[in-house]
Amino acid sequence: MKDFKTKIKIKADPDDVWMAFTNANSIELWSGSPATFSPEPGNEFSLMEGDIQGKVLEAEPIKKLVEQWYFEGVTSESVATINFFPQKNSVLVEVSHVNIPDEAYDNISYGWENYFLRQIKTFCEIGY
Repeated sequence: MKDFKTKIKIKADPDDVWMAFTNANSIELWSGSPATFSPEPGNEFSLMEGDIQGKVLEAEPIKKLVEQWYFEGVTSESVATINFFPQKNSVLVEVSHVNIPDEAYDNISYGWENYFLRQIKTFCEIGY
């Protein structure tokens, strides 16, 4: 099992950044694929045409989002914690994803950087 950490600064309103992570319609817009997501603890989600599935563990608007990601055949919890730090005219987003199966690490780390964070940054910064 491996851990992944990264951060990105997004020049946008904190509410818009939060929505990009937690609103199914916003997720579908930046990802280009169907999404099921509601940020209440205990709710299960499905992203990227079902390639990513899990459960919301904790959600504090514009502060913290904690998700358990499901990996087939893995019994230990793989948990992604996304912290939001509003700053003047931007939000610093820090991602920490622990217990990623070794065989999935390259795809997951690449996905966080390129399919999640870069897409959300572009989506949120348009017109800001």
